[in-house]
Amino acid sequence: MNNFKKVSLMTISTLIGASALGASVSIVPAFAKSHVAHRSASVVKLQETGSTLLFPLFQLWVPAYKKVAPSVQITPSGTGSGTGIQQASDGTVQIGASDAYMSAAQLQTTPGILNIPLAISAQQVMYHIPGVSKKVHLKLTGNILAQIYTGKIRYWNDPQIAKLNKGVKLPHNAIVPIHRQDASGDTFLFTQFLTDTNANWSQTVQYGTSVSWPSVPGALGAQGNQGVVQTAVNTPNSVAYVGISWLDQGLQHGLGEAMLQNKAGKFLLPNNNTIKSAAGAMIGKTPKDERISLIYAPGKNSYPIINYEYAIVNQKQANPATANAVKKLLDWAISPSGGNKAVFMQKVHFLPLPASIQPLSKAQINKIHG
Repeated sequence: MNNFKKVSLMTISTLIGASALGASVSIVPAFAKSHVAHRSASVVKLQETGSTLLFPLFQLWVPAYKKVAPSVQITPSGTGSGTGIQQASDGTVQIGASDAYMSAAQLQTTPGILNIPLAISAQQVMYHIPGVSKKVHLKLTGNILAQIYTGKIRYWNDPQIAKLNKGVKLPHNAIVPIHRQDASGDTFLFTQFLTDTNANWSQTVQYGTSVSWPSVPGALGAQGNQGVVQTAVNTPNSVAYVGISWLDQGLQHGLGEAMLQNKAGKFLLPNNNTIKSAAGAMIGKTPKDERISLIYAPGKNSYPIINYEYAIVNQKQANPATANAVKKLLDWAISPSGGNKAVFMQKVHFLPLPASIQPLSKAQINKIHG
C-alpha cells in the first residue's frame, strides 16, 4: 500500500483529467507490474522416459539445461526403451528415449513419430566368476554367447570358452545368464548381435526389445541396466549384457568386462577408438529417417555392439509452447557446444553425434510442431 501513498497530487490530477476525457487508465504500481509479468512467464514441463542406457546422460543434461532454459522443467526416468517408445507414441510423454529404432510395422500404427539420434553408445558383456580377476578380460564371441543363452553351453570351463582363454583357470561352475525383463533397447542390441553371429539364434529367437528367452536352468531376469548390474554383482558365475553408461558401476562392484569378437575376428573392448571405428564404417549408410542398425560393423578395429541413442518424438505436440521447448532441448542436446560436449559424453562413454549426421537429426527436429 505504501506505493499508492507515494503517488503525487500532480499525478492524481493528471489521471482525473484523463478520466474526464474518457481515457481508460490503469493504476498499477511498479511492483505489481513485475509480479504480473513474472506470473505470465509460465513454466513448460517436459517428461522424458525410456532407455536406462540413456538415462545417466539425461541426468547430466537436466541440471545443465536448466541454466540454459530456466523456464523448462524436465523430468527424466529410466523405464526401458519399450516404455519410452510406447509412451512417446501415445502422447503420455514428450520424449521417449530408446537404444532401438522403431520398426516399419510400429511406424505404420503410429504415423508421425520421429526417431532422432542424439549420440552413439555401445554395450559390453560383463561377468562375475569367482577366482577370475576382472582384469583378465575373458574373450567371448557372439556364437558362444548365443549358446550360453540357449543353454547349449552350461559351464564356464566349456571347451569352446577355454580354447579362447588359454592360461585362464575357469571353474566347472554352471553359468547363470542374466537378461532384461523389461522391453529394452539393450536387449534389441544384444539379440541383434547374437542373430548376426549364430544361425540357430537367427532362425529361432531372433531380435527385438522383447524376445522369448530360451528356458535355461538358473537364468535370471532383471529390470533396467541398474537391475542387471546389481543382479550380476549378487550372483556368482553370472554373465550379462550391460549398456556402456553403466560400465563404471559394474567395474566398481567387481564385475569383469569381456572382449568381444568383431566381424574381422578380432577381440576388442569398447572404447573411444573402437566405437569410433565401428561408427565410421556404418554412419554413411544412415537414411534420412535415421533408422539403422550399427551392430556388427566391418573393420578390424570396430567394436561389434554400437548404436545410435534415439529420442522418440511425436511431430505433433500438444501446443506450440511445448513443441518449441522440445525442439530447443533437442537442438541443444545434439550441439557440440551443448549436450554433445565432451564433459557429458565422456562420463557415460558415448561418442558425440558425428558432424555428418547432425543435419539429419536437425531436419527431423525441425518437423516438430504444436
